[in-house]
Amino acid sequence: MTPVPSAPRPRWLSAIGLAGLLTMAVTVWLGLWITPPDVVQGNLARLLYIHPPIATVALYWAGGVAAAGSLLYLWPRTRSFFWDRLAASAVEVGAVFSALTLVTGSLWGRPVWGVWWTWDARLTSTALLLLLELGYMALRRVPADAAIRARRCAVAALLVAIDVPIVHFSVDWWQTLHQGGTILDPGFHLHVHGSMLWTLLLGFIAFTLIFVWLLGVRYRVEVLQDQVGDQELEVSLAERWREGDELTGVGGSGPRSSDGGAP
Repeated sequence: MTPVPSAPRPRWLSAIGLAGLLTMAVTVWLGLWITPPDVVQGNLARLLYIHPPIATVALYWAGGVAAAGSLLYLWPRTRSFFWDRLAASAVEVGAVFSALTLVTGSLWGRPVWGVWWTWDARLTSTALLLLLELGYMALRRVPADAAIRARRCAVAALLVAIDVPIVHFSVDWWQTLHQGGTILDPGFHLHVHGSMLWTLLLGFIAFTLIFVWLLGVRYRVEVLQDQVGDQELEVSLAERWREGDELTGVGGSGPRSSDGGAP
C-alpha cells in the first residue's frame, strides 16, 4: 500500500489559528456580557458583532484571494499551480462563510423582518454567490489534466467574482429590505460607537484570522491531494507495465531492452 504523504503544519499557521480562537472568544464575551443593548434592536443587535465580519470574509477576503489567484495563474509570467491551489482553497473557504452569512442573516431577519427568507436583492445575490462557489467546486472535481483543470477553474473563479460587486452594490442599485452600511455610510460617518465599535472591530479581526487559518489548512490539503494523485498515477502505470510484461511472457523484475524484450 502506498503511504499517504504528510507534512508538518507550519508554526505560523498554528499561531494564527490560536490567535483567531482567542480573539473570537473575546468577541463573544464582549458581545454578550459587556456591550449594552442597542437602543432600537435591543439584545438582537448582538448578532451583528459576527454577521458583518462573516459577510466581509465571504465577500471581500475570499472573493479577492480567489480572483487574484486565478488572474495570476492565467497570466503566463506568473503561472504556477500555487495560485491555482490558493484560488481553489479561497473559493471553498468562501463557500463556508457565504453559507454562514445566510444563516446568521436569517437568524437576525426573522425577528426584524418577520420572515426567515425574502427575495431581497442582497440576500438573493448572496445566495447566488454560494451557488456559484458550489458550482466551481463541482467543476474542480471533474477529471482532467491538471493544467486544463486549473485553467478552466481560473476562468470559473473570475465568473464567480462578477457577483461580488453585485452583492456589494445591491442595496444601492435596488430598493431592498437589507440595511445599508452597518459601520460607515457613503459619507464615511460612523454609526457605531464606544464598546460596540471596538467589539465589532475585534470581530472583524477574529474572522479574518480564522479565514487565514482555514485558507492555509485547505491549501495544505490541496497540496496533499495532488501528491496522492501523482502517486496513484505512478502506481497505476507500474501495474500496467507489469500486466504487459505478463502478457508477453517477460518477467517484470529484470531490466527491459530497447525492443521491449528481455536482454
